[in-house]
Amino acid sequence: MNDWLSAHKIPLGSTMADLVDILTTRFQSVFDWISFLLEAVIEGLTDALLFIPAPILIVLVALLGWYLHRSIGLIVFIVLGLLLVANLGFWDQTVMTLSQVLVATVICVVIGVPIGIAAAHHPRFYAGLRPVLDLMQTVPTFVYLIPTLILFGLGVVPGVISTVIFSIPAPIRLTHLGISSVPTQLFEAGKAFGATKRQLLYKIELPYAMPTIMAGITQCIMLSLSMVVIAALVGADGLGKPVVRALNTVNIAMGFEAGLAIVILAIILDRVCKMPDAKRKGN
Repeated sequence: MNDWLSAHKIPLGSTMADLVDILTTRFQSVFDWISFLLEAVIEGLTDALLFIPAPILIVLVALLGWYLHRSIGLIVFIVLGLLLVANLGFWDQTVMTLSQVLVATVICVVIGVPIGIAAAHHPRFYAGLRPVLDLMQTVPTFVYLIPTLILFGLGVVPGVISTVIFSIPAPIRLTHLGISSVPTQLFEAGKAFGATKRQLLYKIELPYAMPTIMAGITQCIMLSLSMVVIAALVGADGLGKPVVRALNTVNIAMGFEAGLAIVILAIILDRVCKMPDAKRKGN
């Protein structure tokens, strides 16, 4: 029985391989252009951040944390954490990782938030989108690297593209949740005052849903950081490389230190990007 079933195998894998071959043959120039553009943006951002001396950049990040949250504890953690990263010798790799995460997050937000808004306004669209989002979040992340590696070649770009595919469901889902959670009474009050659909979106829906949307963006950042080590397998620079190198050489010291740098960066990004309590309560 098992042999009979396997003998009549549905050609899902071969169909996907044929699709990738078609894309490679007919649209390789498009993928080359995307690769060039993304690589230029990431390298430009990395060079700009590395141009700033580490102590000054640490102070700037601390000032940003103070401006957003007014928390002494957060400032102390940012300063001590980033000084530890620099002391361990992973400053350049941390900046590279930060650039990749920022670019991937911006792409996810630019694409994901409008899709989430459209999904909240069109339930049938979200019903069709939901299984796609489930698939994107449950397919093993290594699987994304195979087609992106073929289409974009070795380097940071396939890592960023795979990161976007893995992370973008978070802002889509949470934007949909935030917009869908707007109270009907609030929405009807805006309509009663003659607000247009655009005004309802910008004056009522988005402000009310902003804490949920920000939670989606923060989750997107954390998911992007979780792809750092995997992206290093296709040539992406950053903190993933020393982790992979430590794994290959069974170097416990290097693996622990690089992993600690990733944890520190993740905590800082999570705390800094989280919406302040005062704004959350105000909504």
